[in-house]
Amino acid sequence: MASVKKPAPAPQSTECPTCKGSGEVARTVRVGRKHRVVGQQSGLCLTCLGSGEAPAE
Repeated sequence: MASVKKPAPAPQSTECPTCKGSGEVARTVRVGRKHRVVGQQSGLCLTCLGSGEAPAE
C-alpha cells in the first residue's frame, strides 16, 4: 500500500520589527541650507521592502 504524503506546512509569517507589519515608516523631511526639520512623511520600510513580513534568514 502506498504511503500518503502530507502537504508541507505553510511557513509562519512574522511581522517586521521595524515597521510593525505596516510596510511604511516615518521619514524626517529637512529643508534649507541649515537642514531644518519641517515634518515627517511616510516612506518604504527598507528592512522588509514594504511587504510587512520579516525577512527570511
